[in-house]
Amino acid sequence: MNTVLDDINKIKTIDKDSMFKILERFPEQCKEAIKLSKGLSIPREIRTGGKLSIKYVKPKNIVVAGMGGSAIGGTILKNWLKDRLTVPIEVCRSYHLPAYANDKTLVLVVSYSGNTEETLSAYFEALEKQCMILCITSGGLLHDFSKKLGVPIAELPSGYLPRFAIAYLFFPLVAYLQRLELIHSIEDEIQDTIEGVTKLRDEVKIDTPESLNISKKLATGLEDTIPLICGFDIYEGVALRMKTQFNENAKIPAKAEFFPELNHNETVGWTGLKNLLRNFSVVIIRDDYEELEIQTRIDVTRSLVFDKYSRKVFVVSAKGRCKLSRIFYAMYVGDFTSLYLAILYRVNPAPVGIIDEVKSRLINKIDTIKNWEKSLNKFLEG
Repeated sequence: MNTVLDDINKIKTIDKDSMFKILERFPEQCKEAIKLSKGLSIPREIRTGGKLSIKYVKPKNIVVAGMGGSAIGGTILKNWLKDRLTVPIEVCRSYHLPAYANDKTLVLVVSYSGNTEETLSAYFEALEKQCMILCITSGGLLHDFSKKLGVPIAELPSGYLPRFAIAYLFFPLVAYLQRLELIHSIEDEIQDTIEGVTKLRDEVKIDTPESLNISKKLATGLEDTIPLICGFDIYEGVALRMKTQFNENAKIPAKAEFFPELNHNETVGWTGLKNLLRNFSVVIIRDDYEELEIQTRIDVTRSLVFDKYSRKVFVVSAKGRCKLSRIFYAMYVGDFTSLYLAILYRVNPAPVGIIDEVKSRLINKIDTIKNWEKSLNKFLEG
C-alpha cells in the first residue's frame, strides 16, 4: 500500500525544517553527548566575593529543575535509576524548588535555551539556599550567570529545538551523577542503548516503507483520534514524552497515564459517554520484563475497558537487554510516530507558535531580568 508516509518528496515538502533529518541523527547525538559528558568536572567548592559559598559533596537528595523538553531527561533518569539510586530524586517543573532544598541538595538546572523563566527562577532559589548547582544549557542567561559565578556548566551544541536535543540534555545528567559516585558500572548499558537505537533507526526512518515501519503503522492507526498513552514504572517518562511530542510535533491533544495508578481513577472515566470515547485511541507501552502484577493489570484493563470503548488499541513493545535501552527504544518509536502524524495532518512539525504567544503575554521579562541581575550582583559583590 502506497501512502503519503511512503512519499519521501511529500514528507520533505511538509517537514520544512528537516526534523526527520535531525531525528535520524539521534544515535550520533547520543555518541556526541556521551563524548561531551566525559569532559565534565565538578569543583570541590565555589566562593565569590559576595554571599555565594557552595561545597560539592555527596548529596542527600537531588532535584532536576527544568521545563518541557529540557525536563523530560530528568524524569527518564528517575525512572531508569529508581531501583539503584540511594538518594531521592525529584523533577521540579516550577518556579520554586521544594522547601527541603538546602546545601546538601544537588540541583541539576536544565534549560536548553538558557532563558527559561521558571528554570531561572528555580536557579536563583538554589543559589539562595546554597545548593550544589550543576547546569546543562546551550547558552542564554543561565550560561552567562553561571560563567560569572563559576557554577559548572555542561555546554551543549546550539541550534536545536529543545525536544530534539534530548540526548544532549540526558547524558550530562548521567555524567554528573557518575562524577559524584552516585551510580557505577553503566558503560555496558549505555553501549547497549546506543546499539539499540542505531538498529531501530533503520526500521523507522522515512525510507523504510510503512509495511515494515512500526512508527508509520502506529501513526496511521492513530490518525483522527486523541491518543491516550499508557506507561508503567520505567515508562512513565516515555509516556509523558510521547504525549508532549504528539502535542508539539503533530499539534494534537494527547493524554499520558500510568499503571497501576490509572486503575484507581482513569478507568472509571471510561464507563460513561461512550460516543465521546470513540474519539480516543490507546497506546500501551510494554516489554518482556513486566512483573506479573503489572502484566495482569494491563491485560485485564485492556479487555474490560480499552478494547471495548476506544476506537483502537496499539502496543509499543520495548526491546533491549537493559532498562535504559528499552526506555530509549520506546521513546525513539514515539518520536518518529509524532513526526509521521504531523505528515498525515499536513503540518510542519517544527513551529510551536502558541507557546511563544503565551510567553509574550506574561509579566514584563525586562523587569524580571533586571531583578535576576540584581540578585547576581549580590552573590558576586555582597
